[in-house]
Amino acid sequence: MHTKNIVAVGGGGFGRSLGSLEIEKYIISLINKKRPKVCFIPTASGESSLYKLNFYRAFSKLDCITSHIDFFSRTENLEDKVLTQDIIYVGGGNTKSMLAVWKEWNLHKILQNAYEKGIVMSGVSAGAICWFDKGITDSYADELAIIDCLGIVDGIACPHFDEEKEREPYVNNVIKREIIDSCICIEGNCALHIKNDFEYSSIDFGNGKKCFKVYMENNNLKKEIL
Repeated sequence: MHTKNIVAVGGGGFGRSLGSLEIEKYIISLINKKRPKVCFIPTASGESSLYKLNFYRAFSKLDCITSHIDFFSRTENLEDKVLTQDIIYVGGGNTKSMLAVWKEWNLHKILQNAYEKGIVMSGVSAGAICWFDKGITDSYADELAIIDCLGIVDGIACPHFDEEKEREPYVNNVIKREIIDSCICIEGNCALHIKNDFEYSSIDFGNGKKCFKVYMENNNLKKEIL
């Protein structure tokens, strides 16, 4: 049986600065292999060229075999591409637009298959929440919103929990109003590593950064460190 891994990064990593690449080294450490194949999916950023360049700089430094997937120039055979990788890394940006494009190309089903086969699924922001049932997104200009995601793992996730001031009040509000039961909240420079669907660990790449589960218990809002 394959070990299944998701690394959902709350914020930070090569998209902001190459730095010490701690997050990226952690993701690579899950594959016991020299020169793992890492594929970047930058759909949510509109396939930003700078973002792609930073990806290649970061993972080439770590001695990986790097590639990416484009949807807005000619798109290669997605199944062949995804299922031959060791690691998939999904970039940040507009989650709603990203998921719409993926569904049109059937990538959501291919990613589910890749996950079951033991290919590491990872990403930041949009690329962190996309693996869950639902995510809290700023895809809309007016306000945060809850959107349906891929449903590869259970739960509702929120990135940038300590980095964007509107995140925590929004989460608290939707839980108090019973719109959702609970939320997994990931701070910047922190990642939630989910192994085999249910084993959770919080990985700190900053200075005491954490993941929380926020929920109601006996009419009180609880914020439990994962």
